[in-house]
Amino acid sequence: MPDTTADLLIRPATEEDLQAIVALLADDPLGATRESTDDLTPYVAALKRLTDDPHQHVVVAVRAGRVVGTLQLTIVPGLSRKGSTRSIIEGVRVHADERGSGLGTRFVEWAIERSRAENCQLVQLTSDVSRTDAHRFYERLGFAASHVGFKLQL
Repeated sequence: MPDTTADLLIRPATEEDLQAIVALLADDPLGATRESTDDLTPYVAALKRLTDDPHQHVVVAVRAGRVVGTLQLTIVPGLSRKGSTRSIIEGVRVHADERGSGLGTRFVEWAIERSRAENCQLVQLTSDVSRTDAHRFYERLGFAASHVGFKLQL
């Protein structure tokens, strides 16, 4: 498959990107039940909190002036693993038209490169158990399903 990521720009997300970001988050069976582009107010507030925190990186992938993907990378200092720093990849979404183009791979590679630049010793992510295609994708990129995750809705 040809590399279609050469014309791709990965940059920090701005408030002007929120409509497209939320549409990406809502464009799957899980996101459709919890995201809405009807009122961007909570997303504006969340993006402000994130951009004010130097440990948070919300980025978009742009091709031909169009937002075609989004990803959040969180840098987490810690005491375990001899005081190591880790990163967490969250909210990875690629526009339906772009799936299979190499964008997802380039996006995760960006996150890994950024994690190295932030002196992280570990990159981690979670993926809903129903996202079997995503699991294969992450395993192909070298991630191992090494832990069981738990969540508590508040």
